[in-house]
Amino acid sequence: MNILVCDDDKEIVDAIEIYLKNEDYCVYKAYNGAEALLVFDNYEIHLVIIDIMMPVMDGIRATMKIREKYNIPVLMLSAKSEDTDKIIGLNMGADDYVTKPFNPLELVARVKSLLRRYVSLGSFVAQSGVFKTGGLIIDDDAKEVKIDDKPVKLTPVEYKILKFLCENAGKVFSIDQIYEQVWNEPSFSPENTVAVHIRRIREKIEINPKDPKYLKVVWGIGYKIEKI
Repeated sequence: MNILVCDDDKEIVDAIEIYLKNEDYCVYKAYNGAEALLVFDNYEIHLVIIDIMMPVMDGIRATMKIREKYNIPVLMLSAKSEDTDKIIGLNMGADDYVTKPFNPLELVARVKSLLRRYVSLGSFVAQSGVFKTGGLIIDDDAKEVKIDDKPVKLTPVEYKILKFLCENAGKVFSIDQIYEQVWNEPSFSPENTVAVHIRRIREKIEINPKDPKYLKVVWGIGYKIEKI
């Protein structure tokens, strides 16, 4: 697996590289968003670790550019702990975030978790099936989502959330249950993470995200896909 690490702090990049190489990942390095985009022109990248605050091109803009062409996992680094930074990153297409200073072992664990989900989407042993409710169709063999016969482009995390809810259409799941199912780890304050991904899914599958037809909130309990 090829991982791109992008941060303007060379020491951080080198430290992350050491830990990832110990897990047999191939690491490519960049020191601003513009350099990161150039790496994509020459190599196949399977996951990006990218800092938010960088010169020339910051991580937010770079992630938006990456998302225009690729659905690979994006793990965002932030020197700040405020929720606004995390929410902005998730809204721009990041799948997960880690706040600096971070435990390198936690970073590696999150990388492994994201790659497991990414690989499982293309796995030949994935459970097959077509899930349909109204005009929403998920073809899990082809890993395609359509709304009224129009293709919808989802990130790996968004796809897994939507597929999980569609497999269980009509059932309500709490934020904790969704997080544990999709991230395959215990939930620790997952509200922002899940809520942001839900909002992004709605923006892609709903005609009016503020009055959703498919992805409904059950106040005080959680979310569900409506049976239509």
